[in-house]
Amino acid sequence: MRHRLGFAGKKLLRMVLLLLGVSLAAFLLMSASPLDPLQTNVGQAALGSMSPEQVARLEEYWGVHTPPVQRYLGWLGDFLRGDMGTSLLYRAPVRQVLGERLANSLWLMVFAWIFSGILGLVLGVTAGANRGRLPDRIIRGCCLTISSTPAFWLALLLLVIFAVWLGVLPIGLSIPIGADAASVTLADRLRHAALPALTLSITGMANIALHTREKMADIMTSDYVLFARARGEPKGSIIWRHGLRNVALPALTLQFASISEIFGGSVLVEQVFSYPGLGQAAVTAGLGGDLPLLLGITVISAAIVFGGNLIADLLYGIVDPRIRRGVACT
Repeated sequence: MRHRLGFAGKKLLRMVLLLLGVSLAAFLLMSASPLDPLQTNVGQAALGSMSPEQVARLEEYWGVHTPPVQRYLGWLGDFLRGDMGTSLLYRAPVRQVLGERLANSLWLMVFAWIFSGILGLVLGVTAGANRGRLPDRIIRGCCLTISSTPAFWLALLLLVIFAVWLGVLPIGLSIPIGADAASVTLADRLRHAALPALTLSITGMANIALHTREKMADIMTSDYVLFARARGEPKGSIIWRHGLRNVALPALTLQFASISEIFGGSVLVEQVFSYPGLGQAAVTAGLGGDLPLLLGITVISAAIVFGGNLIADLLYGIVDPRIRRGVACT
């Protein structure tokens, strides 16, 4: 127990340092951007018609002449006190904007994370247990094709098939167009989230299936599996008792590591489907020069990814007793 607490403490400290580094990197990249927030959000024609006093007030609002060090330290101090600042584009607290957008994205990410993990594990185990045979060739070919396919292209393909040709799913957005928020049902939200979630699930499934296949193939050629076969143990029992148990740790690592892939893919997928989630808000904040919102999205997204990896490390002790006793931890 003491070993696990110390291990978790070290991981949490590393997570805090990584979040600090991520926020600093995002700030430096935003500061080095050639985009002028005034021209991007106001327009050159509108700026030309304004008085110098109005332009000066806009420059003060966007922090154009504020030294970068002062801007970052000011944001960091407010963030440590629990204040994420105010979004310059939405003119609302960053905490409120993040809460609304993250609630929309959770529909996609949770479904994609669970479905891609289960499907990737099943396909990977099936392919690895039948290495070189027809099921393996089919699964490996499909996964290689999917892993080399851009997420936005797959999103456009599914959009054309299910929304344009078949007409069974909506073409985009998170709720029906023109519908009152009070009249939107859970079924409406699920229908609008189906295509983006399916796209993220398919793209995330391929890597999990391919890695699980390699591990499962190695297990099926190991000495203890050969011994089990020599004893006459059925193939299904070998896969269940020996295969899944030994492939659990790599599958767990891949499952939690895929959180970052889902976040990255959601940026493109939400743009294709015009889905008002966290990914679309990140693109809007980056192009519009909304530094408080972009930093808030970056830190929260990184915290979720790092937190998922931490949970995976802690779950290793449950899956493998040797890790729980500190034998296999380094």
